Amino acid sequence: METLYTSLIFGVLLLVIGVPYWLKAFRHRKEAKQIHGKTVKAGLGEPVTLHPKIDITTCIGCASCVKICPESVLGIVDGRAAVISGLRCVGHSLCADICPVGAITMTFGTPRAGMEIPVYDENYKTNIEGLYIVGELGGIGLIRNAIEQGKKAIGHIASMPRTSREEIFDVAIIGAGPAGIGAALAAKASNLSHVVLEQYDLGGSILHYPRQKLVLTSPVELPLYGKLKVSEISKEELLELFTAIVKDFALRIRTGEKVESITKESGIFQIKTGMETFRASHVVLALGRRGSPKKLDVPGEHLPKVSYRLIEAEKYTNKNILVVGGGDSAVEAAIGLARQKGNTVSVSYRREDFVRLKEKNDKEIRESIKSGRVRAIFNSEVTEIQPNTVLVQEQKIIHNLKNDFVFIFAGGELPSEFLKKIGVQLRTEEIKTNAA
Repeated sequence: METLYTSLIFGVLLLVIGVPYWLKAFRHRKEAKQIHGKTVKAGLGEPVTLHPKIDITTCIGCASCVKICPESVLGIVDGRAAVISGLRCVGHSLCADICPVGAITMTFGTPRAGMEIPVYDENYKTNIEGLYIVGELGGIGLIRNAIEQGKKAIGHIASMPRTSREEIFDVAIIGAGPAGIGAALAAKASNLSHVVLEQYDLGGSILHYPRQKLVLTSPVELPLYGKLKVSEISKEELLELFTAIVKDFALRIRTGEKVESITKESGIFQIKTGMETFRASHVVLALGRRGSPKKLDVPGEHLPKVSYRLIEAEKYTNKNILVVGGGDSAVEAAIGLARQKGNTVSVSYRREDFVRLKEKNDKEIRESIKSGRVRAIFNSEVTEIQPNTVLVQEQKIIHNLKNDFVFIFAGGELPSEFLKKIGVQLRTEEIKTNAA
């Protein structure tokens, strides 16, 4: 009797706890399969930066990688892990670390994504002796990874023989973003003479983030400074930290110095900017991947009301605004502008729906569209920008929108020509669809 009673209790608990859990897991896997099919159909399932490659013959479908991924990149499809939202991936590599059977390795994007990646070895040294590439330019967008790369490249340089000539730096670092700052700190810690050249201002690509945008990081060890323990930090806080670090450790940073050319003569690099020429035994390229913003090449794009980034949304009130693009930057701009008093915000996107957004952005933009705060015009493109209006073609329909400002988020062009001019070899790796 006691055994029967125990069995009944166990059965009830199984129904109460197990069934809802099974239903939830089933629903998540069904949603993952739908998302995966949708992104593959749209041609947006394959990442262009460092991302997980899954060996489906080894994967046991435990979903550990799915649970730990902070960007909702992975899901369970047909009983195995799969990349379901590839363009969200920023190269955390947490999935590879946690996989109990070693089914995940990190690799790069595909030719169809149009992403050319510089060739470099395990120390981030390119085919040119003494020249290294770290951070976004090498396909890595995550702050933690970028800093670690900068540190490792400098570590390798520090193991090389040093010059005794005062007019030649041990290393010239191009770019003052996270990778550049990490490299500069490592150079200082290794007693390497260094100079950092930045065409804009301290922060590099971080300057392009919207105001107060949270930058997700993982704990990372900064040379001389110590461990940066925060898991979330705003753009302003991170820039403030970098400013304090530059001052406290007397890093030699030259802002407003755009590098025009890099040549090598008698084993020494000549780095020419618009102001002067610097000489160094080694060069670390820590440039952003944005390069120059992509343009629409339509009439009127030269007008002052056209911008390619949004810094302070609160400066725009009671305006008619068009945001062009469907990525996270475009959506974040549209959401921020729609929150300001009196704004009428429209989004023009060339695809039929948003398919590559972070989960939070996806939810917020759809709520904004549903509430009427944002108007989305899918399957459309801008054909002309006029002083007071903008023409948007949606298939056979031409919308003549009243307009004060246009914000274009069409991405950036990788400075491939600059790299080729230097002599850096580029590659594009192909990944089989059924392995991703």
